[in-house]
Amino acid sequence: MPNLTVAVIGPEGYAGHLGKKGTSSDITFYNLKRDRVTVTVVEPSRYPEKLASLFFALSLAEKAVLVVDEINAAFGECVLMLDTMGKKNGVIVLRNYLPPEQVEPLVKGTVVEGYSREPDDAGHLRELFLSEASRLEQPAKAPGKGSVPVDHTCNVKGVGVVALGGVACGAIHRHKQLRVLPGGKTALVRSIQVHDDDVEVAVAGDRVGLALKGVEVGDLDRGSVLSSDPDMIAESTLTGRAELVKYWPAPLKEQMVLYAGHWMQFLPARVAFVDNSGDWRRPKVTLRCDKELVHPPGATVVLHYLEGGRLRVVGRLALS
Repeated sequence: MPNLTVAVIGPEGYAGHLGKKGTSSDITFYNLKRDRVTVTVVEPSRYPEKLASLFFALSLAEKAVLVVDEINAAFGECVLMLDTMGKKNGVIVLRNYLPPEQVEPLVKGTVVEGYSREPDDAGHLRELFLSEASRLEQPAKAPGKGSVPVDHTCNVKGVGVVALGGVACGAIHRHKQLRVLPGGKTALVRSIQVHDDDVEVAVAGDRVGLALKGVEVGDLDRGSVLSSDPDMIAESTLTGRAELVKYWPAPLKEQMVLYAGHWMQFLPARVAFVDNSGDWRRPKVTLRCDKELVHPPGATVVLHYLEGGRLRVVGRLALS
């Protein structure tokens, strides 16, 4: 069952025209299905108040939709976030008679420059997403070593603990054991649902509900990772080379508190060491987080700064 996950960044509630409403918190899901083809639409319900809401929605998505009503600070921040996260697959929808020539200079040199321009028409967008989802190739054989970053959990009567999330990589198999990271617990996958259908295996790109045995709801937080990959890393000290956005005004300093975003994690991280020699926009950095961040080898995290000021997207850090 091919699935495409789309993040819709724009006026609150815009995504409600694109699918049937599902789970809702600081991110809200809408589901669209035709035959065996599915589209998961996710909206950052608490943005711009809560920057993490925008990061989480985009982290889940394979495609982005940027709906522009006006040119303001939120528009600029969204373009920066999309570019920093490398979200190259996207569309831009202009509203309120906003002329393209007003927008194009502002997105030049970013991933948004390559987005297709689409009309403000919900029916057209639904068909566009379903068509793209139908062309996604399903693996002939399910790969192993899968990982699911958890975004919501609940207790379901008659089922037990259910974790919701998207398969970030590999495959998840029914009746297999998964590690709960961070921490040392394990959970047995009792059943898997993909868009309300029971399946034996879920692969990268699928949005899943996993019924689990061996854990309680309190053992799983937003950002917990369920994984069968022995190479998955959980560490509280992050080291690598950063790449700061061109608008960031000054070199990073030790003791600054940034927020490290990866998958469904958005963790406070203090700058323990920074080497600004050479190009200060590409410093070597060591961060210390309050808790362990879970990631595969060679991952990139997005850096944010929430302490005042309008520029909240700092850049990215390639972990070494």
